[in-house]
Amino acid sequence: MTNPNHRGPLAGLTVLDLTWVLSGPFASMVLSDLGADVIKVERPPHGDVARTTGPYIGDWSTYFFSINRGKKSICLDLKKLEGRDLFVRLAEKADVVMENYTPGTMVELGLGYGTLSHWNPRLIYAATSGFGQTGPDRDRPALDIIVQGMGGIMSITGEPGGPPVRPGISQGDITAGLYTAIGILAALQERERSGKGQMLDISMLDCQIAILENAFARYFATGEVPKPIGTRHPLATPFQAFELFCATIGRPDLIDDPRFDTPGLRTKHHAALEPVLNEALRQKTKADWLLEFDAIGLPCGPLNDIPSAAKHPQVKAREMLIEIEHPDGFSLKIADTPIKLDRTPGGIKGPPPALGEHTDEVLSRLLGLSAEEIVSFRDAGVVFGPLPSPVGRIREHEASLAKASETA
Repeated sequence: MTNPNHRGPLAGLTVLDLTWVLSGPFASMVLSDLGADVIKVERPPHGDVARTTGPYIGDWSTYFFSINRGKKSICLDLKKLEGRDLFVRLAEKADVVMENYTPGTMVELGLGYGTLSHWNPRLIYAATSGFGQTGPDRDRPALDIIVQGMGGIMSITGEPGGPPVRPGISQGDITAGLYTAIGILAALQERERSGKGQMLDISMLDCQIAILENAFARYFATGEVPKPIGTRHPLATPFQAFELFCATIGRPDLIDDPRFDTPGLRTKHHAALEPVLNEALRQKTKADWLLEFDAIGLPCGPLNDIPSAAKHPQVKAREMLIEIEHPDGFSLKIADTPIKLDRTPGGIKGPPPALGEHTDEVLSRLLGLSAEEIVSFRDAGVVFGPLPSPVGRIREHEASLAKASETA
């Protein structure tokens, strides 16, 4: 269940979120779930392009729904001087500004960290990009799969001798999002001591290098190039308590085999060991082995598909998948925050916002604008909202194209 009135540990924190698609919105989702007031600043007329990413329920993108739950949305034209002026005024009231544009974009708009920090010296400015604010590739655009390929993770994912494999999630984006959230929290903590804000520079490629620390350490230590090895661990074979395991599967003879005496030797001779273990494990069902391994305290678990993971008793007990109701009359089950706090718990505040749904409320509350002033900005094409979902317009366009092709 959602609780729109929960007081998470970041309650009272105001975040202006210019990010779009995944890496930045994932970071601001973490902050929102922990209580921050996250205000998406979206561009007219379509807003975050993730709003048009399927699958859909009605005119709502479930992709957008899952990572923008509980946030607010204002629609502001930053190409107009008046729009940029409003953004600066909002930044004066904010604790954090987030963006994931190509480096230099915000500076060209006159909204870079140097400008905003002049008006708000306590501001934390978080910039997430493909390659960071410095270096020869800083101006290059990037996608998740590009930084996964460049960082090396795809070269060690998959079966031996097989082609490079992309992990089944957008790990490049999500990792950068998590590091962005961590960096923002660290900067906020430091601000408590110094009273000063600072700029956070997160590179998606840097984050890929960081999470592959063991692969790089092994390479520099041995000179051997890491390769894909399937589900096997590169340093421990099998990745369990070996003696208890061998006794339970009926192969105690393996315990005294000198080839398998240590984790390093077992890894060296994995080609001889794995077929023996696989043959022994085929003698019973998965459920039988889980019971036996649990009985002796051996770490074990089933290889679940997504539906099975969703039904797992531990996942249910931790309430990690919760139903979020939407005002349009539907609900969607999505993953809750995994951060469990006993005194100031966070959680999903509610469904995602319509484009520009909170424009009037935010401008009135933070800037003190009157209804008449907001109307004048709306009439001038500076602010917008709430606006209809772009999915409806896309469907209408697709239908017209289909009809035209039928009559051609």
